[in-house]
Amino acid sequence: METSKIIELLGHENEYYLNHRCKTIDKSLIHVPTPTFVDDIFKESDRNIPTLRNLQAMFSHGRLANTGYLSILPVDQGVEHTAGASFAPNPIYFDPENIIKLTTEGGCNAVASTFGVLGIMARKYAHKIPFLVKINHNELLTYPNSYNQILFGTVKEAWNMEAAAIGATIYFGSAESRRQIIEIAEAFEYAHELGMATVLWCYLRNDAFKKEEVNYDAAADLTGQANHLGITIQADIVKQKLPANNGGFMAINFEKKDQRMYTELTTEHPIDLCRYQVANGYMGCIGLINSGGESHGSSDLKEAIITAIVNKRAGGMGLISGRKAFQRPMKEGIELLHAIQDIYLNLEISIA
Repeated sequence: METSKIIELLGHENEYYLNHRCKTIDKSLIHVPTPTFVDDIFKESDRNIPTLRNLQAMFSHGRLANTGYLSILPVDQGVEHTAGASFAPNPIYFDPENIIKLTTEGGCNAVASTFGVLGIMARKYAHKIPFLVKINHNELLTYPNSYNQILFGTVKEAWNMEAAAIGATIYFGSAESRRQIIEIAEAFEYAHELGMATVLWCYLRNDAFKKEEVNYDAAADLTGQANHLGITIQADIVKQKLPANNGGFMAINFEKKDQRMYTELTTEHPIDLCRYQVANGYMGCIGLINSGGESHGSSDLKEAIITAIVNKRAGGMGLISGRKAFQRPMKEGIELLHAIQDIYLNLEISIA
């Protein structure tokens, strides 16, 4: 997608997203993704050689190969959101092979899915595209549903199918979060021992995070802290929702806050809010990939492009977009994934 097409798609919002300059946390402080990112950041870390090799495998695959950016297709919604609700718009994705085909033809760096989906396809595809195995889920048949993530398999099982990485979710702020932190910290330690990279969905869940009809689950200050906690248990990459607002610490009345979080480190601009998420990832040493969010139909392409621009210009590492791609005909899903990747390939769009 040419810059002129991007400008046309953004319309009157073109200046707002493409010409913004961040005056909060300066771009010179950010470790921006580069073709040598694994060497630059992880070479001196405690990650072993097999882990570095698997990290590099993800960075060396697909249309974004050797750029330092990632485009990942996540399809774990069959468990997280029910298979019927997720695949009713496009039933071909009940078949796991079509998930892999969308990933490969869509030019993604890796496919993220469940033990079931990746396990049934492992012998045919594990050597052709990096597998990111999601090891825990919030299953929706428990009633009433709770904010809980439980393990659906073992780290060793993911290693046996030649996965390049494991992924997990922690619902920070939930009643079960402390168990999840301990459980996933142990899983990540073992994954690194076996040579797999680690990706953490650093999500927030707590009804108390909703104040006066405002939901702060995606507030920049709260999600930034969730990222910081996830990195502390040695996530190599963090996945986070793009900030929807800010001031969660203020609204919930957390004691540990500083007014400069809002007056100096952030503004209301989405790029500045995302920059705060990046900063909480050791100034970008641990890459931030933002989620693509649910499908809204005709607005999906513009929404995906905006999310990619915000992430890239904030200093992020890429997008992990699923429903916007697989809840439409495969040809259109491939085109949407390519459009996202084109933002990261476009040298005219750079850090703000």
